[in-house]
Amino acid sequence: MTIRASAVVVMLVSAAACSAPTSKGDKELPPVNPMAASMKDGFSTMDRLVEAAKREGTLTVVGLPRGWVNYADIMDRFSDKYGIKVIGVSPEANSQQEIDAATRLRGSKDAPDVFDLSLDVAVANAKRFAPYKVVGWGDVPDRLKDAKGLWYGVYGGYMSIGYDPRKLSAPASYAALAKPGVSVALPGDPLRTASAFSGVMAASLDGGKVDAARGVDLFARIKRAGMLSQPDRAASVVDWDFLNTARAETSARDDKPAWQVTIPRDAVLASYYVQAISKDAPHPAAARLWEEFLLSDEGQNLYLKAYARPARMEAMEMRGTLDKTAAAKLPAATGNPVVLTVPEQDEAKSYLKTHWSQAVG
Repeated sequence: MTIRASAVVVMLVSAAACSAPTSKGDKELPPVNPMAASMKDGFSTMDRLVEAAKREGTLTVVGLPRGWVNYADIMDRFSDKYGIKVIGVSPEANSQQEIDAATRLRGSKDAPDVFDLSLDVAVANAKRFAPYKVVGWGDVPDRLKDAKGLWYGVYGGYMSIGYDPRKLSAPASYAALAKPGVSVALPGDPLRTASAFSGVMAASLDGGKVDAARGVDLFARIKRAGMLSQPDRAASVVDWDFLNTARAETSARDDKPAWQVTIPRDAVLASYYVQAISKDAPHPAAARLWEEFLLSDEGQNLYLKAYARPARMEAMEMRGTLDKTAAAKLPAATGNPVVLTVPEQDEAKSYLKTHWSQAVG
């Protein structure tokens, strides 16, 4: 064999050795599947998910006002971090209107990729969603997620009483709001507004169970006494703690009379908003990256800055990744939080539909 022929043989052998995988970890990764039900199954790594989402370049959200639970910062941070444009449609839409918007826009470039919904609307429309379990899936309490990954809690709050300490001391219970001379408000009509409905439900708690008649009776007594008022004029407002705490922050910043917040002992009603990915999402990889971001430590702490309680809060606290400064500003809660099931909500709504207008008007 000539020297030149020997060199060729050596080069071919060397090239073959370099191209052959030396271990299982050196094998090529499977193709990206942006419709997969987990990052591992669809992208293998976070870097590949980010790359796929960047190629899509856009995320369309629906029903997300920028002033709601720090969504301005959340959307801007996501966009800046990943170079993905976030487009919002119908920002003031409620949960059912988000679903209606998706139906109307289906097949268009403006169709929403993701939803931010109340639990009852999510459960009723689960067939519209694509399953996806984020990396932090195991940290989300079972009661706040669908077993298949069709929807999952992301942030929420506890029902509370915001009050003017110049006019009353911290109410020890919701029943204490019936005290003569104390004006009380709900944030809307409980037949139409989710937060007002939850306010009546919090006043209905009895030993961890809801008796809707208790809440209706309480507000009927307040109304008969002439003390049922509007939030901007009342001495006390029954509302979610993240909204009442924001009111307290605003009053302090504007040098107005201090507003304080309390959660009555052993009457902790909790509610969480859930996320879901549209099965018709025009940008499926960006949608999945959005969910990973919202449920990451960074995303969860961004909600916390607006006093919303992260769904992964307990796990983050145990691992030391929770923003302790922000968490310290949350109103204290004593007792096990109660999350109403959809059947419990339906039963209570039926009762209010029959009795609220007659008793309270």
